[in-house]
Amino acid sequence: MPKFVKMAVREELPVGASKEVEFEGRVYALFNVEGRIAAIDGICPHQGGPLADGPLEGCMVACPWHGWEFDVQTGKTPLGPKIKIDVFEVKVEGEDVLVLVP
Repeated sequence: MPKFVKMAVREELPVGASKEVEFEGRVYALFNVEGRIAAIDGICPHQGGPLADGPLEGCMVACPWHGWEFDVQTGKTPLGPKIKIDVFEVKVEGEDVLVLVP
């Protein structure tokens, strides 16, 4: 059953920052896009690169290994509709950043 899990506090994610979090064997990547926190699957589907380590431009992150890009708010990529990564609901309660995990 899905549940919200605390994965960060706001001060860890200033605007433009990212953070990798592992929870129950899954890697999540959190990003602050202009004050809004987004959470996606932290592993690039291409060859497993760490998306939280990639450069963030606007709402697009590029995998640091081979440059595959993903929109951190939708999970979509310019590479085509067949490739997509999971996006997770985020809510902020006080200073806590909570992510809805499956």
